[in-house]
Amino acid sequence: MMFMGQFRHNLDSKNRLIIPVKFREPLGANFVVTKGLDGCLSVYTAEKWESMISRLAQIPATKKEARMYLRTLTGNAMECDLDNQGRIQLPQFLVSLAHFTKSCVIVGVADHVEIWPEEQWDTYDDLASESFESIAESLTEYLQ
Repeated sequence: MMFMGQFRHNLDSKNRLIIPVKFREPLGANFVVTKGLDGCLSVYTAEKWESMISRLAQIPATKKEARMYLRTLTGNAMECDLDNQGRIQLPQFLVSLAHFTKSCVIVGVADHVEIWPEEQWDTYDDLASESFESIAESLTEYLQ
């Protein structure tokens, strides 16, 4: 399964957000939304979530960074279901955490989905686009 593309939707007054039709079936009946990196929310299938948590649990609990990351990731996570209109309801703490106002961008990122405040996504995407070639060059060693 691969998530790709970007879609723009608005949060409604009850913090409900439409999940694009293209992402609904691959996400499945239940999935997890949590704090992501770079200021977004990350959305994982139940299988991907379980796999990530299983791998993270193998990091020794004596490592402070591991404890912090795992606590932040799981402490800000919630299981989601789609309603009959293909929407999820984000809790206020996640809306506040990601600084959502109304306009959102839902982005497919290969093995997961990200939800961004539109203005923040546009700024991030512009910066990444400006550096696209140099970023690709710096990652060449990982692609061989």
